[in-house]
Amino acid sequence: MKGKIAFCFPGQGSQYVGMGKEFLDTIPGTREVFSSAERVTGIPVRALCIDGPADELTKTINLQPCLTAVEIICAMAVIQEGIKPDAVAGHSLGEYPALWVSGVLNMEDTFRLVKYRGQFMEDAARENPGAMAAVIGLEKEKLEGLIGTVAASGGILSLANYNSPDQIVITGEKHLISGACKAVKQAGGRAVPLKVSGAYHSNLMKDAAEAYSKILSKVDFSAPRIPFYSNVTGRAEHDPDTIKQLMARQICSPVRWSDSIINMAHNGIGTFIETGPKKVLTNLIRKCLPDSNPLLLPIENSEGLKLLEKGLV
Repeated sequence: MKGKIAFCFPGQGSQYVGMGKEFLDTIPGTREVFSSAERVTGIPVRALCIDGPADELTKTINLQPCLTAVEIICAMAVIQEGIKPDAVAGHSLGEYPALWVSGVLNMEDTFRLVKYRGQFMEDAARENPGAMAAVIGLEKEKLEGLIGTVAASGGILSLANYNSPDQIVITGEKHLISGACKAVKQAGGRAVPLKVSGAYHSNLMKDAAEAYSKILSKVDFSAPRIPFYSNVTGRAEHDPDTIKQLMARQICSPVRWSDSIINMAHNGIGTFIETGPKKVLTNLIRKCLPDSNPLLLPIENSEGLKLLEKGLV
């Protein structure tokens, strides 16, 4: 491995039907994780992950427990290889398996929270329709000025995810996202509409955040045994009460992913293991650290574990 090790957990958009299937018979504890998720949420998590259908899996209320379960299983697979993280971070929903690995939340509370989070966010998206788009090729300051101009007449439009120096996601009301996409193109950038059901990480999720805060208040958070890097601040947070407050804010706040990655690298992280489906974060981390050549290992199946073995050499 290169330097210290971080586990990084992806968020919504990384899912696919069949995720986690290969680990059912190869990773001890996989069936128990699926069973715990189903017992706590009342959702057929294992069946949705492995058999779908895709339209049911991708419903926010179902997807959040399903993706969380698979990412916990992927982390278990790495840990069972004898690899333990020196830091953890998750992208949006991915913060919850990160909190479990760091010891802030137990497994039942992790699934209880993502069940309510998914429910409240789906309700908010239905009541306050919105959209999101990934913007590529515009600097943050230029994009901030652009969306300020587009939203000058009123309405909700903001930056949602600082994914990498050249990719920022915008979020807000549908007509403003459409206007912003046109403005981005005129400014020389590229805007890609995202297939999401709502304007996540915006004030259109305010009702969800308020309802979720009441659930959070009833859950015990422990001090992290492993440094946990927050989406809201982009840095390691150590106080459990602060982390709980940040998780309430996270639903409406921007995801400062690039800050988290850069700060981890500054603190000695040289190996980033993506513990979850696909390679979305692996590609973003590479763009966040173009000069440091980190070791990047996406782990979602046995092929990933083979990469892990090579990374140990």
